[in-house]
Amino acid sequence: MVLLKGQNQLSNVIKTNETTEQFGLSLTEEDAKLILAERKNALAEQKRIEFGEGIATKIIYEFCDSEYIHQSNYVETIIRLQEIFYLYKNEMHDEITDDELLHLMKEQFENICFGDLDYLESTCLANFAEAIRAGYDGYKGSDGYGEYSKFDDVKRWDYDLYLEALKELCWR
Repeated sequence: MVLLKGQNQLSNVIKTNETTEQFGLSLTEEDAKLILAERKNALAEQKRIEFGEGIATKIIYEFCDSEYIHQSNYVETIIRLQEIFYLYKNEMHDEITDDELLHLMKEQFENICFGDLDYLESTCLANFAEAIRAGYDGYKGSDGYGEYSKFDDVKRWDYDLYLEALKELCWR
């Protein structure tokens, strides 16, 4: 039974290639085995247990269209996203659903972190986890979308203001 379950997980991870190949991403059987082995390590490190398929395929489907993931960093990025996911499921005391966390992670990865996994882990998700632990539940019903801006304390540049300043400099 355990072997069958592992084989099923392996085939499901490999089956994601049917979707990801349109984005130039694919996994070999060895890649899939590595992702599943690292999933097991991440679960052990975070002292979590998981029933069912696990999060690997959901992460792959959620992130496969990212402009920051390429074949050269694909496997390493999926592994790291698994680690970050399990860490923040703990940090948020399992208050947030898997899908909410995945949507939040993807949105920040694309729009705030620009593919920087360290920034996603140490800033974006850390800030949000702190809010969750403090009792914030406004994310419920949003499915994890559009939430981070409520906690983003980093001043970002404004494109229109940038263009205005650039025009001013050019006309001098």
